[in-house]
Amino acid sequence: MSEDAPVNTGAVRWPDVDSAFFAVRRMQIKLHRWAGGSSSRRFGDLFNLVHDPAFLMHAWERVASNTGARTSGIDKYTVTLIETRIGVHTFLERIRNLLKSGEFQPVEVRQVVIPKANGKLRKLGIPTVADRVVQSSLKAVLEPIYEADFLPCSYGFRPNRRAQDAISEIHFLASNAYEWVLEADIKACFDEIDHTALMDRLRSRIKDRRVCSLVKAFLKSGVMTVSGEREDTWTGTPQGGILSPLLANIALSTLDEHFDQQWQQLMSTSSGDSRARGKVSGTGESSALRTISS
Repeated sequence: MSEDAPVNTGAVRWPDVDSAFFAVRRMQIKLHRWAGGSSSRRFGDLFNLVHDPAFLMHAWERVASNTGARTSGIDKYTVTLIETRIGVHTFLERIRNLLKSGEFQPVEVRQVVIPKANGKLRKLGIPTVADRVVQSSLKAVLEPIYEADFLPCSYGFRPNRRAQDAISEIHFLASNAYEWVLEADIKACFDEIDHTALMDRLRSRIKDRRVCSLVKAFLKSGVMTVSGEREDTWTGTPQGGILSPLLANIALSTLDEHFDQQWQQLMSTSSGDSRARGKVSGTGESSALRTISS
């Protein structure tokens, strides 16, 4: 975001952090209730929430309080620099004006490489602070809708859920006649998510074209490599982005529903030969739990 972006100073009365939190929370409860009330409902007019002052202020607080607040994207701006040189309200006003006018465009994420526990390297994409704020606001709008759709078997990157909860579920199942645990991994999951399939999944719930276009813009924003070269992003959603875990869950919910459908159709305990049929089909009698490793 350019420092010369137009600003309409004083046009918005920005809420304090606490007021913003409660305003966002009230709307999220409504969105979740509406989504839970009808699995076929498609939501429009969500973009106004993305640039709503309460949502942007709440998003800023989430970004500023995160451990990555001291890191910068390709524009070199950190949270501290914005607070001291630009001012939070002025910064958020610029973002809001660009969103409302349709001029907001995400920029490339700054690629960093960190070692993994197994000795391999993981590539992370660090968005600019402005892009992080918009992603956080988008997530605050979209997450309560999709939380109404996600199945109980999904534990990764979800509110009030963690990997330890999945482990507890495995312990419970293991003490109730289940004898086998199969661990599998989707190779380069974040990197290989198909954009077309993901956007189709998104549009099944979201009919606001501006929201869908903004999500697509983040997917296509590109990467600035360690060597300083720009790379297009034809697939995947970068690890390190605030929105990426939610988008991954939206994409992987198709897998959850596939296994759940198998469970409902083939593995019902009310059918005496369900175990035998499962062995013949190669599916096995199972309860699929999914987590996402960061």
